Amino acid sequence: MTDPAFDADTLRERALTTLTTARARTTLLTSCVEEPDLTAQHSPLMSPLVWDLAHIGNQEEMWLLRAVGGREAMRPEIDGLYDAFEHPRAERPSLPLLPPAEARHYASEVRGRVLDILESTAFHGTRLTEAGFAFGMIAQHEQQHDETMLITHQLRKGPQALTAPDPDPVPLFTGPSEVLVPGGPFTMGTSTEPWALDNERPAHRREVPAFYMDTTPVTNAAFQAFIADGGYDTERWWTPEGWAHIQQHSIHAPLYWHRDGKQWLRRRFGVTEVVPPDEPVLHVCWYEADAYARWAGRRLPTEAEWEKAARHDPASGRSTRYPWGDADPAPEHANLGQRHLRPAPAGSYPEGESPLGIRQLIGDVWEWTASDFLPYPGFQAFPYKEYSEVFFGPEYKVLRGGAFAVDQVACRGTFRNWDYPIRRQIFSGFRTARSTGDA
Repeated sequence: MTDPAFDADTLRERALTTLTTARARTTLLTSCVEEPDLTAQHSPLMSPLVWDLAHIGNQEEMWLLRAVGGREAMRPEIDGLYDAFEHPRAERPSLPLLPPAEARHYASEVRGRVLDILESTAFHGTRLTEAGFAFGMIAQHEQQHDETMLITHQLRKGPQALTAPDPDPVPLFTGPSEVLVPGGPFTMGTSTEPWALDNERPAHRREVPAFYMDTTPVTNAAFQAFIADGGYDTERWWTPEGWAHIQQHSIHAPLYWHRDGKQWLRRRFGVTEVVPPDEPVLHVCWYEADAYARWAGRRLPTEAEWEKAARHDPASGRSTRYPWGDADPAPEHANLGQRHLRPAPAGSYPEGESPLGIRQLIGDVWEWTASDFLPYPGFQAFPYKEYSEVFFGPEYKVLRGGAFAVDQVACRGTFRNWDYPIRRQIFSGFRTARSTGDA
């Protein structure tokens, strides 16, 4: 079921816009460096950029040209090369990948044919075509790989290749440090968002006791206080698995940070700079976020708590699409879409705050939650189980809210991200919570 406000003409225009926006970003991320940087593997955790480029085209061909359009396969011989489940990232550089020029031509040729199909496809009839779901799925897929490529750019050694204006400066946030989220039921997930992915569905009622949530994400300055107090050297703040992990890998600060005398510096997209105290902390793993929360006498919010804080409107009792309401994100609401290459200062975007006054729940940094990645009651895999189902379980922790690297098409109040608790190369931060009975 889809909200009737999303009519076919609006969704077709939205599909065209989001596909075009995604391709412009892909082009930027793969044209700002020379060919050796496109074909190199900058980390065993990431694919060569040229693999992402051709994979984007291949998935678009498979789902939009073949599955929706009924066209014959253009390059069936490369399907296996760009199957993310057949080839782990570490082995992709050894595959006979399309060279950059050929990968660009292939992706461009696919897109040209897709635009013809977009004009002629009825947005009803099958689950793939209903409300243009397949087009929205592919736009989200490309933007997710754009975020992955931006992570690769951050991992890449060498001079700066990407530039973007900084977020607007804001006065130091002086509002309350936490907000009470009232207890009671709310609607979690969605059954009406037209392009929501399978793990966001179906909508269901959740009972959430009252709790307190940080008004803003945890900042670099706050995290530095944790470091200065011996946070990385005090075993009692860490889970056994977290303590073993940081000991084994000699982790003493967020990724990309290093000490220079009395100040902390970081490397950000090829530039070394002083760590800004008022920005949300970035590039921390779940274990680091959890340890900080324990040190602060708090905890990470559950996924249900996070979504209630982000979507529940106490006045109406309904769940909105975003903290500020149902309108799509605008620049005054959130830091999204690689518009900037860093988080905005904590307390930014007052027009994007929730009815309770919580800020930056969307954009800036992905926020770790306490929850494992699990299916909702009534979950059904669609259109393939490898998108979500194979990842369900305690091995993965849920992140919410998106980051500056996330496009709005792949970011909403119901959107769920997940990763291993050791991951730090992602654009991850966090905020903390506490139960009402805690001091």
